[in-house]
Amino acid sequence: MQIIGENIHIISPKVKEAVAEKNIKFFQDLAVKQVEAGATILDLNIGPQKKAGHEIMPWLVKGVQEAVDVPLSLDTTNLAAIEEGLKVAKNQCIINSVSAEEERLEVVPPLAKQYNAKIIALTMGKGGIPVSAEERVNIALEKLIPKAMEMDMPMEDLLIDPLVLTVSGCQEYCPECVEAVRILKVAGDPPPATNVGLSNVSNAVPKEMRPLINRTYGVMLLAAGVDYMIADPLDADLKEFIRIVNERDGSTGAGQLVLTLYDKTVAMDKLTADDVDFSDLQQADVFKTVQILYNDIIYTDSYLRV
Repeated sequence: MQIIGENIHIISPKVKEAVAEKNIKFFQDLAVKQVEAGATILDLNIGPQKKAGHEIMPWLVKGVQEAVDVPLSLDTTNLAAIEEGLKVAKNQCIINSVSAEEERLEVVPPLAKQYNAKIIALTMGKGGIPVSAEERVNIALEKLIPKAMEMDMPMEDLLIDPLVLTVSGCQEYCPECVEAVRILKVAGDPPPATNVGLSNVSNAVPKEMRPLINRTYGVMLLAAGVDYMIADPLDADLKEFIRIVNERDGSTGAGQLVLTLYDKTVAMDKLTADDVDFSDLQQADVFKTVQILYNDIIYTDSYLRV
């Protein structure tokens, strides 16, 4: 599984300010920090940038490439900006993103083919994002994969994104997204790659609670077989959960619970109270978080105190 560093994002006031001031050193420093922390790809989210995107994206791509040598994900709805970024990119890029809407499918895959780019393809169409895993997978099978095949794109260059939504308000989507990843990993020979935007699961959640939800959900998505994860590589606790899974390190009670969550998710089973030592507050918090991600307990901002 590869981490796509999410920290260069226009939603951040500091990023927005650095774009306005054309402060390339800010972006270079942030790029280096993310790569040193384990990101193998960097997402460059400049927002729509309807007027100046065609100037901002290539400036940013060239500047970041001077500091790090990793692939870049070009994240904007402005296709002119994406194309200008692709023109100056040294490594194979990712276009972030295309939906199953016909007007997007007509223009984005040909652009990716022209510049040998990968695509993040979202399982949503004009009707929005379906709740069920099966409906999301059907969009991939009926719209996204056929278009990639029509363009003669390698399946490894198509990153199907079943769309992580927030547990605060869209809670029923959370277990379905995990299941969609699982189904997509057997949808073809070879199957398409899968991608998720991990931090979306904790949007609109109090800031101090977000990392726990992110890293717990990350373990579930890892168990389902996700290939790429847009996430914060500077989150040490997220990296620790990933390390525990990768190294099978059950040397602590919390580590053993993480491994149990991973193994049970692989087996299409659920974590239960019998798996938890409730005298360990970290284990108790992980279990409570798992329950809201399963959609078994209704999310509230006070769920950890229940």
